[in-house]
Amino acid sequence: MEYLGDIVTSWLGNGIFYVFIILALGYLIGGIKIKGISLGDAGVLVVALIFGIVSYELGGQFSIGDKSIDLYNDDAFKATFKLVSNLGTAMFVTSVGLIAGPKFFRSFNKKMLAYIVMGIAVIGSASVVTLVAIKAFGIDASTAVGLLTGALTSTPGFSAAKEVASVNEEAVTAGYAIAYLFGVLGVVLFVQILPKLLKVNIEEERKNFIAASTVEAAKSKKNYVSVDGMGLFPFTLAVAFGYMIGCIKIPGINFSFGASGGTLIAGLILGHFGHIGPLNCQIKKDTLNFMREIGLVLFLVGAGVPGGYSFISHITLKYFIVGILMTLIPMIIGYLVARYIFKLSIFNNLGSITGGMTSTPALGALISVAGTDDVASAYAATYPMALILIVLAAKVLVLL
Repeated sequence: MEYLGDIVTSWLGNGIFYVFIILALGYLIGGIKIKGISLGDAGVLVVALIFGIVSYELGGQFSIGDKSIDLYNDDAFKATFKLVSNLGTAMFVTSVGLIAGPKFFRSFNKKMLAYIVMGIAVIGSASVVTLVAIKAFGIDASTAVGLLTGALTSTPGFSAAKEVASVNEEAVTAGYAIAYLFGVLGVVLFVQILPKLLKVNIEEERKNFIAASTVEAAKSKKNYVSVDGMGLFPFTLAVAFGYMIGCIKIPGINFSFGASGGTLIAGLILGHFGHIGPLNCQIKKDTLNFMREIGLVLFLVGAGVPGGYSFISHITLKYFIVGILMTLIPMIIGYLVARYIFKLSIFNNLGSITGGMTSTPALGALISVAGTDDVASAYAATYPMALILIVLAAKVLVLL
């Protein structure tokens, strides 16, 4: 019996064990459909959040017989989820950049104004809601900005707010944790529910969308040398290059694109050119789809477990409702701007909204709904503007 207890204890003390159990249960829950709506990959986030909440309620401790495991005082355990989150982000965003790269620069030139305005509309309206929360509802600026960055699931914005000298870092963290849950699930559900509410003919929209985004034939590979068959060399190179870009800081405003912005840019550039000198850097679609999927779910596990732990420890109804408004209002305004001012198709509309909301999981959900990863181009076009604006907004609003 003691031997069995030792085995179970070794399971419960292993962070990697939890990662894959959460993934398995998350896929199981995400596959459940109710009237055509499912959580999809966000099911992984739900399980991860529940795990974090249960861990908090148990005080972070699991007991088996006379053995006790204190998860959240275990630095190695916390480091595992941080590493999983960072690795997942890098894999997913790099894949998105590499997929969108061949079409991005051309479509960006054609619709540049629309995507720039979409980023401004989404972040601008979210900032106005934050200002109202501070001035009308009496929420302190640090908490309000935390709610803003959580509602937009923006880690760079969250980090930027904490860098301001006069900020209450604990309040920013609390706000971020409270709004993050709906910030993720709200956008994921929005991109699935809205087309149904509008009675969009998905098949027809997909056909028209793919036809409109069809570009020249793939570049020839005959003049380039392939290092490996699956394309792991260019993929890993893009990730490394992306981290280098993400670390560059603009003096004065202390702005940087961070890991997510840097890897997106690197993926777009490498995807666009398709080679470095004589080296072939085109990657098989199947490889990119796999990297995108595994990256997304790893990010959801890595962010969801600590997110659930922080959420339950800081939650208040008032802050939660304000966080919901900070997620919903920018999406609604963004949709109206895209539809009635720029006449974007539903897929480009929703793609730009996911980019404006800087929502990695929502893009994954939209790709599933649309049935084509071409929607990543609208996400990639809107994301940089939204990223810059949320970082600047966080730094300004936190001083109010």
